[in-house]
Amino acid sequence: MIDTPVLERVLGAALHHGGEFAEVFAEDRSISSALLDDGRVEELSSGRERGAGIRVVTGDTTGFAHTADLSEEGLLRAAEAASAVARSGGGGTHTVAVGSLHAVEGVRRIGSDRAPTVPKADTLDLLRRADEAARASGGAISQVQAGYGGSRRDVLIANSEGLLATDQQRRTRFSVSCVAEGDTGLQTGSETTARTLGYELFDEVSVEELARMAAGRALSKLSARPAPSGEVPVVLAGGSGGILFHEACGHGLEADHIAKNASVYVGQVGKQVASPLVTLVDDGTVGSEWGTFGFDDEGRPAQRNVLIEDGILTEYLWDYLRARKEGRKSSGNGRRQTYQHLPMVRMTNTFLLPGNDDADEIVAQTPHGVYVAKLGGGQVNTTTGDFVFGTTEAYLIEGGRITEPLRDANLIGNGPEILKRVDAVATDFAMTPGTCGKDGQSVPVGCGQATLRITGVTIGGTTE
Repeated sequence: MIDTPVLERVLGAALHHGGEFAEVFAEDRSISSALLDDGRVEELSSGRERGAGIRVVTGDTTGFAHTADLSEEGLLRAAEAASAVARSGGGGTHTVAVGSLHAVEGVRRIGSDRAPTVPKADTLDLLRRADEAARASGGAISQVQAGYGGSRRDVLIANSEGLLATDQQRRTRFSVSCVAEGDTGLQTGSETTARTLGYELFDEVSVEELARMAAGRALSKLSARPAPSGEVPVVLAGGSGGILFHEACGHGLEADHIAKNASVYVGQVGKQVASPLVTLVDDGTVGSEWGTFGFDDEGRPAQRNVLIEDGILTEYLWDYLRARKEGRKSSGNGRRQTYQHLPMVRMTNTFLLPGNDDADEIVAQTPHGVYVAKLGGGQVNTTTGDFVFGTTEAYLIEGGRITEPLRDANLIGNGPEILKRVDAVATDFAMTPGTCGKDGQSVPVGCGQATLRITGVTIGGTTE
């Protein structure tokens, strides 16, 4: 996107007034999307955006400017604007010598080039097949919505420390939502697949099966009974509860929250914060999962970070700036939504490692409780760890058996306390995709765990 000599001159200009660190982040992104709503094509679009963000750091002050003009003149104007914000006086001239930038392990490619170039007719065929499969699942299905999204994201990161990194990411997402109508009113069900792959995702995933899963969830709720209320044992199905640990625990381990003393995990490294059965990992290198990439948005290679090992807190997640202040290396967790945003500490693929128990045996050894097959959205207070999450598919456990479906309810608890209450973890590990929002920015992430049991969680149901 930008020639190396130009990058060097722009970085030199950014440091001209005494900055300590300068960075250019350039991005070229193409997206395509389609939406079929009740058999009608409601959206069929594509777009492209290119631009660069320039960051200059002086002490504790960061200047940032972004531009859609990737010419040398446009980049120099942005560099001067960012430098003006960050400058602390003292003058002096700082330059980056020609040839000082060096590539870091070359280009990493995640996914193929097929996502943005697939004929729209092929995409519409996928949507119609999903619509037909969902409706064929039962006459009570009254509404079906199927959506597709594909993206190609090429990034280039260069900084005044001589780093030059490029990354190519291809992502594809497909979702189905259904509404079933019956005596209990309207009930909903949904299912989504999303991978860091191009269109070859559909060589691995059946859209018909996704549609049947979404429809099945909606249909099962037509006969659902109210969820119990109060504290009960909860079994989370493999892959279904990863979002809980992402929100209730993962965010509290991000270094910016630690630096602000806004996390329940401040000062807890080396201490027992969870059951010995819990090992929590954040890993941006996992196959083609939704949160996988080659380099983070500061040019640091994605890596595996063990955050909690056998219940002991071992590490936090770091971006460049927080790590720099502590005299340590970034953990590869500096991420940004687009070139128009500053990077911040973010998770990638966050998951609990599987254990040794059998998933069916965990249920069989639970006399009474709730089996959560799928969690919905939620919210967490990182300072206290308190959370609320909704269930979108859950069942009653009676006498060690999964029995009646339950209406949607809330799980209410505290992240650190929940970690300590995990008393069984199975082998059936699975991942699910998600979109993580933080300070107005959204990035793709993966969440995962095997089937596990929590000895007590408060259910916000409607029966005693």
